[in-house]
Amino acid sequence: MSDDRLSFKEMCAEYDVTPRTLRYYEYIELLQPEREGRSRYYGPRECARMTLIMRGRKYGFPLEDIRQWLLIYEDRGNQAQMTTFVEMADLQMIELNKQKQQLDEAIDALKQMRDQTAKSLG
Repeated sequence: MSDDRLSFKEMCAEYDVTPRTLRYYEYIELLQPEREGRSRYYGPRECARMTLIMRGRKYGFPLEDIRQWLLIYEDRGNQAQMTTFVEMADLQMIELNKQKQQLDEAIDALKQMRDQTAKSLG
């Protein structure tokens, strides 16, 4: 095995994902590891893709959007991929801000109810 490849187990450990998650990413064609018999090996390309997948998940992007974004690089290159990312990031920031506002409202309502309940206790 080449030094620049990770085994299935090493990939799970490196990116802190479960085997089920890694298999699912392969199933939906986010990753395409090299296969030697029943073993899977992940080279630099797959590690780079996994880094991008993990970043996308951290920022709340749906897996299908991440998959489409990764395909842009293969079909149209780095510049098109970066341009698309900027557009996607702008939309995602709007969505995250909406979610943040909803969370802030829920926290305020919960605090008010908690305070009222505590006050009624006496």
